[in-house]
Amino acid sequence: MTITIIGHGYVGLVTSCVFADFGNKVWVIGHSPDKIARLKKGDPIIYEPGLKELLIKNLEAKRIHFTLDYDPAIKESTIVFIAVGTPPRENGQADLSAVLSVAKKIGQNLANHYTVISCKSTVSIGTNNKVKKIIDQNKHSKAKVEVASCPEFLREGTALADTTYPDRIVIGSDSRKAIDKLLELHQPLGGKRVITDLASAELIKYTANAMLATKISFANLISFYCQKTGADVEAVLDAVGMDKRIGRIFMNPGLGYGGSCLPKDVKAIVYTGKSLGIKNNFLKDVDDLNYQAQENFVNQIIENCPGKNVGLWGLSFKPNTDDIRFAPSLTVINTLLKKGYQITAYDPEATANMKKIVGDKISYAASAQEAIRGKDALIVVTEWNEFKQVDLDEMKHLLKRAVIFDGRNIYEPEKMKELTFKYFSIGRKPVL
Repeated sequence: MTITIIGHGYVGLVTSCVFADFGNKVWVIGHSPDKIARLKKGDPIIYEPGLKELLIKNLEAKRIHFTLDYDPAIKESTIVFIAVGTPPRENGQADLSAVLSVAKKIGQNLANHYTVISCKSTVSIGTNNKVKKIIDQNKHSKAKVEVASCPEFLREGTALADTTYPDRIVIGSDSRKAIDKLLELHQPLGGKRVITDLASAELIKYTANAMLATKISFANLISFYCQKTGADVEAVLDAVGMDKRIGRIFMNPGLGYGGSCLPKDVKAIVYTGKSLGIKNNFLKDVDDLNYQAQENFVNQIIENCPGKNVGLWGLSFKPNTDDIRFAPSLTVINTLLKKGYQITAYDPEATANMKKIVGDKISYAASAQEAIRGKDALIVVTEWNEFKQVDLDEMKHLLKRAVIFDGRNIYEPEKMKELTFKYFSIGRKPVL
């Protein structure tokens, strides 16, 4: 099958490489000449484990093609996926301008055969109907088009596995023919098939992300109680998570959620609720708790740090990605800079992206050890595996003062006590 994917971010690029690897001819349309040129050379632009190798493999096999032009990609394709960004506006509403702009260009370039247009972008309810209307207004009269919603559920850092072995594949459409075409394309992939209407498919994505965000914020809420009472949040949540109705997955205390999905999608579903006349203080509180978790951590640093020259480990919003969109590190860095702190940061992949935003306001180290040499304290923001496995004795000797602020609870308090660190974590008694 020949397909087109418009957009080459995490969703678009990973999806295109996976479908190309199954033997399809895949066109990928972008709007940046520099990025398209890099992709043609095998540079995936983003960091995602295994993605570069898969990209190069399918470039060499001539199954994946990158272009700035909608012609001939759209004309050749049986299925066209829209996978462009839908960032939040200031009021929380999803910005659909890129999706609707793309829809117009699709319509103008359709051939006189049947084409399925499917949104992978996370869009508000009713967007696919708007896409269909715009395409109909711009297409040739003989072009036959039907729309579908096929939301993605990949996680940055495990995107290839999530795309190839998903828990479920959701397809929403009012057309049986469109559904069958998408089922045919997805046939090699694992996961249960969920066939539904457009509105339900659109809402499934928002609902899933809202629930994940809720579990994270709930865990942080319980950590606030533990911090005030001396209870151990890990013991509490471990016990609660043993209940099969609840589970421990995503119920981890820390600096909250970030990235390209959860923050904007929670805000978007709150905005949608308002527009539908639904009072949604519940999810607004989820969003507020996320920022409260970050503020509490920074306040803990300010109240207990023995000096203002600190090392910081982790810039990306989670491990195994270079994405810093809505990353907790931004809150930590910006707040500490305002308080006069000097920060030397290290991250295995996200340094270049952070430099684009923060520039030379902070220093950047080439290694975890370099970042903490002679510092008054270490601040752990992202739970990269290499931070979990460091030589703690060496760390103690590198630091000017043996003080750690652990925003991800990656170290055991008993071990910190044994090594005579001063250790502050989330929802657990400090080691003093």
